[in-house]
Amino acid sequence: MKKNLLRRWLDDLLDLFFPNLCIICNETLVGGELQICLRCLHAMPKTNYHLQTDNTVEKRFWGKVPVYCGTSYFFFEKGSPFQKLIHELKYRGNKEIGIIAGSYAAADLLEKPEFRSVDVLVPVPLHPRKYAQRGYNQSEYIAKGLAAVMDKPVDTVHLLRIRENTTQTRKSVFDRYQNTKGIFYLNDDTVFEGKHILLVDDVLTTGSTLEACMQALLQTKNIKISIFTLAIA
Repeated sequence: MKKNLLRRWLDDLLDLFFPNLCIICNETLVGGELQICLRCLHAMPKTNYHLQTDNTVEKRFWGKVPVYCGTSYFFFEKGSPFQKLIHELKYRGNKEIGIIAGSYAAADLLEKPEFRSVDVLVPVPLHPRKYAQRGYNQSEYIAKGLAAVMDKPVDTVHLLRIRENTTQTRKSVFDRYQNTKGIFYLNDDTVFEGKHILLVDDVLTTGSTLEACMQALLQTKNIKISIFTLAIA
């Protein structure tokens, strides 16, 4: 009993000096809430594309590469409070938010039979130099959150980024395509044979990076590729 009281007192003291706040609204989190409060989670601008056939994500790849299913969890808009989620994940070292957001998104994906048939999750890889600078791959942590709920493995070994492309910011659609052409390499064209792959990334803009990933993966026979991104611009 005394240990419980002491633990509660210490927790209260820590909350006083190091408050556990929602990364979106900065309000204090309550028991059971992890980085995002329930109010912000409810207000998140979710796309619900996983419930729509021929949705916006899938259409971005029409005539380019065959996508079995595609979806994004929420809409990304500059100036939106939910922009903080992506910034925390990519630029502030908050790897855990990728896992948390991925696990929330997985519950939605499992509503659709096509996503339940996924065999393995493959995060879009970073170039080794970029990985060394950041210290982690944000897409891998999103994939880990998805995989924990979907009960599927994550493969970070076979799809590699072999060339470091320049920033995509302010590039046209064609320039983005040229910038990502041939930057990925599949080191074993049999490992995913007959598998349904879920390719995972953080934000979908033009889709040129994901398209380049798929071009490498499509060296595999009888492969089926679906797409998940945490956000769509």
